[in-house]
Amino acid sequence: MTRPVPVPDAQSAAFWEAAARHVLCLARCGVCGAFSHPPDVVCDHCGSTSPGFTFTPVDGQGAVRSWTVMRQSFLPGFEDLIPFVLVDVELTEQPGVRLIGRLLDGQAPRLRLGAPVRTVFEHIRPETAVPAFTLLEEA
Repeated sequence: MTRPVPVPDAQSAAFWEAAARHVLCLARCGVCGAFSHPPDVVCDHCGSTSPGFTFTPVDGQGAVRSWTVMRQSFLPGFEDLIPFVLVDVELTEQPGVRLIGRLLDGQAPRLRLGAPVRTVFEHIRPETAVPAFTLLEEA
C-alpha cells in the first residue's frame, strides 16, 4: 500500500518543491527576517499581515526535542515501517523553529533529548520527498 502524500497549497508549494530536490527551505518573513514554519497569513514573530514570505534554503541541522515510537499504523502505507520513531526537532537556524519527521536510524540507542540530527529526504513517490532525520556523530 502506498503512503499518503502531501497536498501542497499556495503557501506550502515552494516547501514541497524544494523537498523534491532534497533542499530544506523555510519561509522567511520579508518584514522581520524571521523564519516561520509552517507559514501562515500573519508572521508569527512580528505580526505583519503582509509578511511577503520567501522560501530560503537552510542547513537542516538541529536537536531532538522529543520523540515517540510508533508501534501501530494509524494511516495506510506505514504498516511495513512499524515500529518507527518520529522526532520533534528544533532547527539550529532559529530557536523555536521545529519540524517533525521520521528518524531513519530506527530506534538508535544514541537517541536522547538534545541529540544532534540532520535533515535528509525520504522519497515516498518518485516526484515526492518528505523531510526525515538521521543522527549526527557527537564530537
